[in-house]
Amino acid sequence: MGKIKVWTRQHKNVAEVLSEKGRYITKEEYIRKENQEHSEIILRAYRWLSQNGPNVKNKPADVKYPVWVSFEEESLMLQGENDVILELEVNEEDITPVNVTKWGMILNYSYIPLNDGDAKRHREKMEMYGTNDVEAVMSQFYPELRREITDSWMRLYDDSVVVGNNLKYGNIWEIKKEWVTDIKRQKEK
Repeated sequence: MGKIKVWTRQHKNVAEVLSEKGRYITKEEYIRKENQEHSEIILRAYRWLSQNGPNVKNKPADVKYPVWVSFEEESLMLQGENDVILELEVNEEDITPVNVTKWGMILNYSYIPLNDGDAKRHREKMEMYGTNDVEAVMSQFYPELRREITDSWMRLYDDSVVVGNNLKYGNIWEIKKEWVTDIKRQKEK
């Protein structure tokens, strides 16, 4: 495997951190600030992601959360006035591809089914218990259901399990200054 070009939208301060320290890592305070009142729910999913990806063994000791990258510059979200787009060149093996639809299911505490039959079986089971995926994951009352749902999240990395389209973003553990090949800033109006 070789080098691959990817892009990431970050707050302009990230470019300053890279310039001063030569390295940037995602901190919990940034996730909390970006997601405000939803931060606890989001962080629970991020903790799972940070502990269960195929590249966990390569995670530096001081890193808690991944940095999101896009394989195509055009698929980045709209750039805000305080954002920059960093173009990076990284080793392909350092990127964990993440299916966007499946990640959305994890953020919503949903079960990722193997197929349509498995989805039907799971729905019927939840109806039998009189609950839903979110309640099962968040409460203390359904430990077996919670385990079934969270175990299904490993399908995030299984390309044979097809849910939605195949659009993918990627995760890397850090951004190093030497990986940056271009910085695009918001255009002045």
